Amino acid sequence: MRTFLTVLVTVFLAEIGDKTQLATMLYAADERVDPLVVFAGAAIALVVAAAIGVLVGAQLTRVVAPATLKTIAGVGFIAIGIWTLVAR
Repeated sequence: MRTFLTVLVTVFLAEIGDKTQLATMLYAADERVDPLVVFAGAAIALVVAAAIGVLVGAQLTRVVAPATLKTIAGVGFIAIGIWTLVAR
């Protein structure tokens, strides 16, 4: 349950306000489009993207130690955060 909540909160916070959410809002704002169709398309896309991440992550642990993956992911998130703060 702890892992589930950690993943839920982390992914939720990462997705709020990102370009995927902004694109989804733009599609939903179109009067000619059914918002439920936009929701279904976005939801399926996110599920498929997450499935790819899970499958690749599970395979990577056969080659790279989980602690190393955790470090690489942490450094990557920090680098993206710094880049976001300083990029104009």
